[in-house]
Order: sequence, then structure tokens, then C-alpha cells
Amino acid sequence: MRVFISGVMQGSRQDKAIEDQGYRQAITRSVRAQHPAAEIVDPQALFPDSPAYDDERARQVFFDLVEAAAGADVVIAYLPEASMGTAMEMVRAYDAGTPVVSISPMGTNWFIRFLSRRVFPTLEAFGEWVEEGELEALVSARAAAVPRVWGRIDRRRPDAR
Repeated sequence: MRVFISGVMQGSRQDKAIEDQGYRQAITRSVRAQHPAAEIVDPQALFPDSPAYDDERARQVFFDLVEAAAGADVVIAYLPEASMGTAMEMVRAYDAGTPVVSISPMGTNWFIRFLSRRVFPTLEAFGEWVEEGELEALVSARAAAVPRVWGRIDRRRPDAR
């Protein structure tokens, strides 16, 4: 199982510092406790100095990570606040049919609600769900999922004219 950990790094910061990344270890612990062989794709671990990259390198890493999210078996998105990079990874994963699971107090936000298969308010709630075997069930069901494409209009909806 390939698990892509997506989440806020710089958020709305206007400098090159990053937000606390402790959530990445918490997600990894929860997943590995039930799935010791899981491959964890953690952008922060792969590119710890990314805020200092020049534009060319940063662009390459950004788009490579977006594609890595799409190619994972599941994306776990940690969103205590808005994150444009996480949003991009979620959109690409969603379009590829990759399940997205979000951990966010913003559970009523349309973006989070509609792109996520599950939304948890806390890391603890997410950990309990993984412990119950639900992550494995979600990933197993992925093969039956149909990829979604942005821009389709559902003509059955009365407001879609």
C-alpha cells in the first residue's frame, strides 16, 4: 500500500519557514501500526529544504509531488488550515480515482467534503479509523472506483443547464 501524506507546509506564510510537521509522524505511526509494510510517501522527508529551492527545482518538485499523489493508493491530507499545495494534490488524486482521506476541523468546507472519501476532525479520530481496518477497506475498494474528471456536467441536475 502506497500512502501519500499531504498537508500544510507553508500555508499562508509569507516567509520561507514551514509550519509544524509533527502530524506527518503521527499519520505514519497510525498507518504503520496496522500496515507495517506500507510505503509512506512523505514530501517533507523527501524534500526537507524545499522552501529554499530555486524556481526551476521548486516547480519540478511541486509537479512531481502532485503526480505522486495521483499515483498513490491513498492520499491522507492534513488540513488544519487552507493549503494550496495540498489542494492541488487532492484535486489530482481525485481526478485519478485515488481515494483522499482528510484530517481537518474544516469538515463543512465544500472542497474538503467533496474531494474526500472520509473527513476526520482530529489525528486521533483518524488513528482510530485506521485501527479498525477501514483504511485497508478503502484502499481495497479503490479498484471499483471510477475516476472523476473536472468539468463534467451532470445533466440530471435541474440546475445544470
